[in-house]
Amino acid sequence: MSDQQWYRAEGGNQVGPMSEAQLATDIRNGDADASTLVYTAGMANWTPLGDVPGLRTHLPAETLAVLPVPAGRIAHEIDYHVQGVEMQYVEIELDPGESAVAEAGGMMYMHGGIAMETVFGDGSEPPRGGFMNKLLGAGKRLLTGESLFMTVFTNNAHGKARVAFAAPYAGKILPMDLSQLGGELICQKDAFLCAAKGVSIGIAFQKKIGVGLFGGEGFIMQRLEGDGLSFLHAGGSVHQLDLDPGETLRVDTGCLVALQPTVSYDIQWVGGIKTALFGGEGLFFANLTGPGQVWLQSLPLSRLADRIYKAAPQTGGRRQGEGSVLDHALGIGNLIDGK
Repeated sequence: MSDQQWYRAEGGNQVGPMSEAQLATDIRNGDADASTLVYTAGMANWTPLGDVPGLRTHLPAETLAVLPVPAGRIAHEIDYHVQGVEMQYVEIELDPGESAVAEAGGMMYMHGGIAMETVFGDGSEPPRGGFMNKLLGAGKRLLTGESLFMTVFTNNAHGKARVAFAAPYAGKILPMDLSQLGGELICQKDAFLCAAKGVSIGIAFQKKIGVGLFGGEGFIMQRLEGDGLSFLHAGGSVHQLDLDPGETLRVDTGCLVALQPTVSYDIQWVGGIKTALFGGEGLFFANLTGPGQVWLQSLPLSRLADRIYKAAPQTGGRRQGEGSVLDHALGIGNLIDGK
């Protein structure tokens, strides 16, 4: 056996580092199987254990005999173009019969051959177990503050047709191919914009009480699952990081957009009382531990909304750093514009 250090995924968290022998013991004890995602230095991404030749040999013989053959992509294969610089929109090109799903109210325009249908739940395909499963999926979406319904846009024309979805405020649209990200992604609950039909949009509960109370997104974040394209929106500029195993990063809780489920997410106190009260950065940081990819945004919607609220005349907001001496001394500027 090699002396490589391995990590395995368990319930959205990473376990490790561990040796190959320890991983083999987990397999024998039933804590890992062919579908368990594993990672070690040198690998481009998390990979199912059964697809790693060196680890496959530790699986029971009966498991090796029935390992499923990859059946190809379940989600619809869509083409897209992200347009714009600061106020972006994504234009999705659908072949005949292809579909995209989006939150209600996100559509910007669509061609005449596109049919629009409101569905109960997340619109994922194939159906995952009848009406009760759909009801459960819809209930989960309600917990994240989203609508019980989603809209499916299907190309019923004989040729290609396009539908576009616009970002709700200034920022960047992030195309995420779940097939290249291990089939799963955790994101803040208002980041999802649209996706290829077949992507499941559910919820991810944060198990740690500190994350739930102080993490900025509560106990619940969105979980995207599948093998298709999904599009997220982030405010301001976007910074993507690849965390190595054990590498940590502290970020403002509102600046976290998305992360792979193998990245541990915890909350850390900023420090002394003076720093907490007067530092202007809040009381807690999000403490992220790799391995895995993380996406951060420079302008959270909450920060933007707070600045707008403070500047609003109804809340006593005043202009800062603009106007002449008369504006500041006599308030003439405020009288003219109604402030």
